[in-house]
Amino acid sequence: MTALTVRTAGPLSTVQDLGRPGHAAIGVPSSGALDRSALRLGNRLVGNAEGAAGIEVTVGGLSGSFDGDVWIAVTGAWGPVTVGGRAVDINHPVRMVAGEHLEIGMAEAGLRYYLAVAGGIAVPPVLGSRSTDLLSGTGPAVLVDGDTLPIGQAHPESMRPVDISPWGRPDVGVVTVPLFVGPRDDWFTPASVDALFTRTWTLSPASNRVGARLEGTPLERSARAVEWGELPSEGMVAGALQVPPSGLPTVLLADHPTTGGYPVIAVVASASLDRFAQLRPGQEIRFRHGR
Repeated sequence: MTALTVRTAGPLSTVQDLGRPGHAAIGVPSSGALDRSALRLGNRLVGNAEGAAGIEVTVGGLSGSFDGDVWIAVTGAWGPVTVGGRAVDINHPVRMVAGEHLEIGMAEAGLRYYLAVAGGIAVPPVLGSRSTDLLSGTGPAVLVDGDTLPIGQAHPESMRPVDISPWGRPDVGVVTVPLFVGPRDDWFTPASVDALFTRTWTLSPASNRVGARLEGTPLERSARAVEWGELPSEGMVAGALQVPPSGLPTVLLADHPTTGGYPVIAVVASASLDRFAQLRPGQEIRFRHGR
């Protein structure tokens, strides 16, 4: 079996597929790639099923080599990638021969790269998924320098030439995301609900795979909510916009807890959540009403 030897793992590199949904009742989040579209694209480029496991590389800094010939593709964030010392394009399939050195540099746009390999990363699945869950500790450990990862059996007949990939550089300016109000908007003043859509928010450096923390003018609870106190814990979904007592909302992401007691003022549509994977600390976000 072919294997990848990780020379440098970078600040945070994890194995991710499309997650392990269906286990919230036992307290296990779905986890999985934050930018699902980027992982799916990478897998299609190398002839894998869309849900095959790849490596999510936060910021950059991953390098290593394979002990056999492989097809790879790097998607998601935008930055320098070299194979055997030569520059290769993002969002394109690349043939690597055994022993060639792969290096993923620091992202210039976006935040998370995805490394897809023909055959997929073949670490043992846990609860039906190979994803690393940073909150519960489920799945493979965060990658460290010197790790060796097995690669599954590739299917060369599934490879097809790709002339163009309709994905480009991630946004570096203000990103606008659709938002659906509720279910706990009655816990906030009407002015605060309106402010969700009229204010510009900024991604906090404290954000991670659990949640995207937003900075801005705090949202105020209604007088009734102050009387009610705190909510009992209730089920949470990825995309929920939770508002803690600080008034600064957090968008829950793939590794979010399955329950929470802070009121959810609104929810980001699942189809738009991938945008948060590529936001950089300090980048501005605006919300618009979902349709």
